[in-house]
Amino acid sequence: MNKHSLFCATVFTCASLLSSLAQARYYDDVIDSGYLTVGFYRDFPPYSYIEDGKAVGVDVEVGKRIAKGLGVNFKTHWITPDENLEDDLRNNVWKGHYLDKDEEQGALALKKVADVMMRVPYDREFAYMQDSTGAVINDMVVMFGPYQRESWKVTYDSRKIDNVSTVAVFQYHPIGVEIDSLPDFYLTSAFGGRMRDKTHHYTNAREAFKGMQNGEVDAVMAMRAEVDWLVNKAGDPNFKFATNSYPSMGKQKWDIGMAVKTSYRQLGYAIEEVVDKMVRNGEMAEIYQSYGLTYEKPSLYLDVAEP
Repeated sequence: MNKHSLFCATVFTCASLLSSLAQARYYDDVIDSGYLTVGFYRDFPPYSYIEDGKAVGVDVEVGKRIAKGLGVNFKTHWITPDENLEDDLRNNVWKGHYLDKDEEQGALALKKVADVMMRVPYDREFAYMQDSTGAVINDMVVMFGPYQRESWKVTYDSRKIDNVSTVAVFQYHPIGVEIDSLPDFYLTSAFGGRMRDKTHHYTNAREAFKGMQNGEVDAVMAMRAEVDWLVNKAGDPNFKFATNSYPSMGKQKWDIGMAVKTSYRQLGYAIEEVVDKMVRNGEMAEIYQSYGLTYEKPSLYLDVAEP
């Protein structure tokens, strides 16, 4: 064999090996390996976080039940949010971040990705969103398996506010929000910006809630599950839930599902079957209630009659 042929053979062998490693998480490979790697957002209670050295949260519990339903062990893949969801899907589902390598593979280290990623919007418009050239932005992933419906919610200190039947009260009472969140944009722009000066910014919902506990603000607006968890954890009867709506806010409820790489659809189908059963038999609601959270079924289940 001449040098050129030897070089080509070597390149082909290495490419084949890398390809086999990169394709190692199809459904059959997940089952054969005996474990499922589930992607969760880091430090994001009550969905996914570390407590006493253990992964906990409603999403973590759902991930454990999925692995159990497939008959495999459960592994976590922690996700640090990037600039947008498209980046998160690329870095953690279908490609991997260039700095995040699997050290177990040594010189042939591959970028780490999850077999399935939790807490992904289940939205057809987002799934088929196109760029300026008409190409589908998220064509490398499949978004599936809605398991919860999320919404916005306000909690307030009843010692400072009698009731919150309308957001107009926040023209006069300070309210805390996570910076650069939808509640932030809404409260600083709605009603001609009349609530802008009373809107206080925090790094996350937990810090905003601490601000309310410390008397810096009289209310907090965040995702329903976050608000439920914070109020339940505080155990203070003075913190009440508002009954107001949000005029001109746009979409106020949205479904949450999961994502797998496009080529792993069979794995997605198997996971979806487990999750669908959990939603229908009440197991999903029990998980949320165990964390003191309100559970609402995704719209998929509200539009059809239960079997």
